[in-house]
Amino acid sequence: MEDSAAVAGLLWDGWVPRNVRGLIGDALPEGQEDGRRLAVWLAGAHDVGKATPAFACQVDVLADRMRDEGLDMRSARVMGPDRRIAPHGLAGQALLGEWLRERCGWTVKQAGQFTVVVGGHHGVPPEHGQIDALRRHGSLLRSPGPGQDVWRRVQDELLDACAEEYGVRDRLNAWREVRLPQTAQVLLTSLVIVADWIASNADLFPYFPQDSARTGEERVAAAWRGLDLPAPWSPHDPAEDAQQLIGSRFGLPEGAKARPVQEAAVELARSAGTPGLMVIEAPMGEGKTEAALAVAEIFAARSGAGGVFFALPTMATGNAMFPRLLDWIERLPSAPGARHSVLLAHSKAALNEQFADLVRDSGQRIVAVDLDAPEAPRWHPRDTSHAASADLVAHAWLRGRKKAMLSSFVAGTIDQLLFAGLKSRHLAMRHLAVAGKVVVIDEAHAYDTYMSVYLDRVLSWLGAYGVPVVVLSATLPARRRQELVEAYAGAGARGGDGHAAFDAVGEAAGYPLLTAVSHGGRPVMRSPGASGRGTDVVLERVDDDMEVLVARLATELDGGGCALVVRNTVTRVLETAKALRSRFGDEGVTVAHSCFIDVDRAAKDADLLRRFGPPGAARGHPGGTAQATSPGRVPARPPGPHIVVASQVAEQSLDVDFDLLVTDLCPVDLLLQRMGRLHRHRRGVGQQDRPERLRRARCLVTGADWEAEVPVPVRGSVAVYGAHALLRSAAALLPHFVRGEARPVRLPDDISPLVQAAYADDPDEPRGWAEALAYARERHEKHRADQAERAAAFRLGKVGAAGRPLFGWVAAGVGDADDTRAGRAQVRDSRESLEVVVVRRRADGTLTTVPWLAPDRHGNPLGGLDLPLDQVPARRAARAAASCGLRLPIQFSYADVMDRAIAELEELYVPAWQVKESSWLSGQLVLALDDDCQTRLAGFSLSYSESDGLEVTRDRDR
Repeated sequence: MEDSAAVAGLLWDGWVPRNVRGLIGDALPEGQEDGRRLAVWLAGAHDVGKATPAFACQVDVLADRMRDEGLDMRSARVMGPDRRIAPHGLAGQALLGEWLRERCGWTVKQAGQFTVVVGGHHGVPPEHGQIDALRRHGSLLRSPGPGQDVWRRVQDELLDACAEEYGVRDRLNAWREVRLPQTAQVLLTSLVIVADWIASNADLFPYFPQDSARTGEERVAAAWRGLDLPAPWSPHDPAEDAQQLIGSRFGLPEGAKARPVQEAAVELARSAGTPGLMVIEAPMGEGKTEAALAVAEIFAARSGAGGVFFALPTMATGNAMFPRLLDWIERLPSAPGARHSVLLAHSKAALNEQFADLVRDSGQRIVAVDLDAPEAPRWHPRDTSHAASADLVAHAWLRGRKKAMLSSFVAGTIDQLLFAGLKSRHLAMRHLAVAGKVVVIDEAHAYDTYMSVYLDRVLSWLGAYGVPVVVLSATLPARRRQELVEAYAGAGARGGDGHAAFDAVGEAAGYPLLTAVSHGGRPVMRSPGASGRGTDVVLERVDDDMEVLVARLATELDGGGCALVVRNTVTRVLETAKALRSRFGDEGVTVAHSCFIDVDRAAKDADLLRRFGPPGAARGHPGGTAQATSPGRVPARPPGPHIVVASQVAEQSLDVDFDLLVTDLCPVDLLLQRMGRLHRHRRGVGQQDRPERLRRARCLVTGADWEAEVPVPVRGSVAVYGAHALLRSAAALLPHFVRGEARPVRLPDDISPLVQAAYADDPDEPRGWAEALAYARERHEKHRADQAERAAAFRLGKVGAAGRPLFGWVAAGVGDADDTRAGRAQVRDSRESLEVVVVRRRADGTLTTVPWLAPDRHGNPLGGLDLPLDQVPARRAARAAASCGLRLPIQFSYADVMDRAIAELEELYVPAWQVKESSWLSGQLVLALDDDCQTRLAGFSLSYSESDGLEVTRDRDR
């Protein structure tokens, strides 16, 4: 108890961000001074529930010593399962509440908002039923009979001592009238949890301190120095104007200009009274990422936030963002000796080379240190050209499922944010992780109804915490914009004439568009100009016939050029690639989709960026949009005709540029994203460096029967997107199809009109389409209602009234939530998928890593390394194997097929790999391919190649 209290004070003073301290302190009479006292006191008292018969009876020898002192208790065997009625957190809550009522005159209602912190310190605030059950079993708190008064005296002495030691005795009378916000209750709970975890670490606080001559203060100081947690980021409000700020933080070359959207975002952030939510809508390639980080720096300085969480839709986009985030951090002004904790937050982050470097270079072992020992040398980034940059560390203690998000700077998947809206164990820790940061949400249009249910609830809590949020999108429907703004502002903001201001957000037609709102405030909108870059894209419908497509591409690429063909399913990708290779050869066709092993997928992305990306890609900076206004050397493109056939992986994260686009019909916002890969960068004056035939941007739309009165999308596309979204997209694009070159899609001018037309509540319907659209809409609305209903089952409740205890806060929840395939399925409406590690099985039955793996950066071979079955593989071989993770396609996500597949995969169970020392391969399902890279699984034939990835064929179809 004493250690936890001391750690809580140190956390408050040196680790908790200023905005978190302020939120707690704002609810108390003496502000942050009271906040510190309260946090330390609750941390000191949190384990008082262990001073009860229900807990003390567990170790007979210790229980006997207590009985000798008059603390009577039954044995654990006699007490039986009733012990579970009084877990020590709940028991502590009951004892502290009783003490406040009897010693301090508090009411039950006044006490509950404070004592729930003690009750919830193991991750789940007690429910009313549990509280009532304990009330009916008082003997679990104090044994009846002569020892009852002794138990009471011991418990009261402990609580009296805490009140005196931690300076709250004289404050309790003033705190009686406090109505503690639920947000403050959550943050206090999480702070006590963190203090408890640190104080319970035997390496920092040895179990037998009497063996050391240190005083209590020296012991705590040694542990704190050994832990060595980096302080939160504490930026100053940047003094530079928008142009200087963008230029200095993102390394713009001399003469380059910040984009109008970036300048407007900075100016709006500075003019906003209280940092809140900002929605930035701007075309692809306009530098929204840079604008968001510039705004984040201003918001953090003004709000007291101590970090940034950049949330992205996929692991691939998270990997692409991580180096950009690190570059930005290294350019931030920092005090000498400052360190920032950083994290890549997704399930395969350990395979990311940059993050692995940070983990390895941090090289920290968490132990208490000798107070007289010299300071250990600190790690410094390899790039020493930025003298003002801080050290970046992947702190050893800030790792693991429940603590990692506490790092100051995080890039990760949106799931990590959505988990904050899922009723789950230790939810308070997730709230502490986001409450102390600026949150950036990228690709906001990419989240369906199911995910939006969680996102909107999370935004409502972020608004209540006062967490600054920046939302980014190129193609956000107006209705969704309004929903996001309303969720953050809170229901009360629409009172009076406020509804008109929020309705205006849903009706705004400007583009680019910035929308800002504070919690409880009214929205403000700005419409900056675009950068002046624009592209006219001619749309054309093309029959969904492979021979037609091959012939058309042969004509279009007759003079050379690079085309991108985007298909909505992997099956169509592979079928198309096969047909095109018959005409253009193997060297003229590249395949990209989601069914590659991880290492091949990363190599494929890097190759596409190298061959088809902007100048920045050649230096290893994906998405170098901030520099796009300054022309530079274009990386070498294939000399002859080349076609990339890709799935939806081409829509996000890859800053690639093609001369011609062919795409399956898809929702209009995604189609516009795909168009963003067409003539994305200037190649000579008037695009003169492109083949003459391809100097005008052209998009051929296929994947539907265009001859029917109402277009009929192919079945695979309907399975992915639904008929309603596809038909609405076709309807919105119809004028551009009909008039062709006379009415091209003008980017960026037509982006918002097309998106709003496709997602409007009362859209214009082409003649003869009414019946088909009505039927599709009915099915769509039913699906959305079903998604919302299912998501609401485990969604966190709304922020309750101030003073209302958090009892039952995560009742009927999901237990633990984590970034496993099952965990992600809780916040995404997708079937649970199977992930495997792909290896090669030789003819003699031995296993190796797949043979085509490239050497590592030190030249060490990775392909064909032995994976022995009777011992833990060498670390390099095990990591190489783990880098060959593969998510099996949807065919294996149906219950009967999945069960059969798991049963067959478990036949290759290697006991020697299921040990602590085998961290890379323990618990993994292993898929072994033969020397021809083939195998069979659950009634399917699987074939894999480095060029085409995984191909799956049902056995009966062969």
